[in-house]
Amino acid sequence: MEYLFATVITGLLTLIGTVVTCFSASRKTDNNIKLNQAVFDTKIDELTREVREHNGFATRIPVLEAQLKTLEGRITNLEKAQRRRTEK
Repeated sequence: MEYLFATVITGLLTLIGTVVTCFSASRKTDNNIKLNQAVFDTKIDELTREVREHNGFATRIPVLEAQLKTLEGRITNLEKAQRRRTEK
């Protein structure tokens, strides 16, 4: 009878220890998942910001190219006019 009592007590203590260990491991895993998700969300937000910034440049570059072409034409015209004046 003493052995049975000792076996039951040992089994219960083992069960309690296993349950506590499982809960502790589960909590640690949940915290790691939350941390990794927060890092992932931060990286996604940063990449989204960079893409939006890049898209802004992609929109402005053709406008700048058109303005540059216009300015190049005006400079060419001014140079031609200057040459004509110096030739006279």
